[in-house]
Amino acid sequence: MINKTVEKAINEQIKLEEHSSRIYLAMASWCETNGLPGAAAYLFKQTEEERFHLRKFINYQNDRGGFAKLQTLDAPEFEFKSLNDLFEKVLVHEELITSSISNLYEIAVNEKDFTTANFLQWFITEQIEEESTFRTIIDKIKLAGTEKGGYFLMDKELAAMAAAKIVPSADTVN
Repeated sequence: MINKTVEKAINEQIKLEEHSSRIYLAMASWCETNGLPGAAAYLFKQTEEERFHLRKFINYQNDRGGFAKLQTLDAPEFEFKSLNDLFEKVLVHEELITSSISNLYEIAVNEKDFTTANFLQWFITEQIEEESTFRTIIDKIKLAGTEKGGYFLMDKELAAMAAAKIVPSADTVN
């Protein structure tokens, strides 16, 4: 049986993961309607990845005898000044997720729930990759420039990244 303090903290993380999926979905929609289909494709993949993370937390919580509770979500932001602005906001959000997972890990350790602490190691490693990827994208946007030609090149780069990105399906959660 999962510790009630840990269960509550996981439910908060579930809310964040679901909100992350919606944030990426709103961003993908913005890109799609602003002539950036490659960026949209990449962000749609991110939406799927966040849904995968959400399912991992839900299945874990329920498998441990807890109850994964879905909660009300705020509407995500859907207006951005530029592609750079959008990805800067992605990075800030991913840093928030990293902090939240670190806090959840601390709660698990303090509650002596080492099974949950072990489960969270995958997410800790995943967050290092996420932050690094988005820092690289921001650097590339800056290198390409904010002129239309720069965004065109960056959009092609993001399309290639989307095509190469493999997102596990919900069927492979466990």
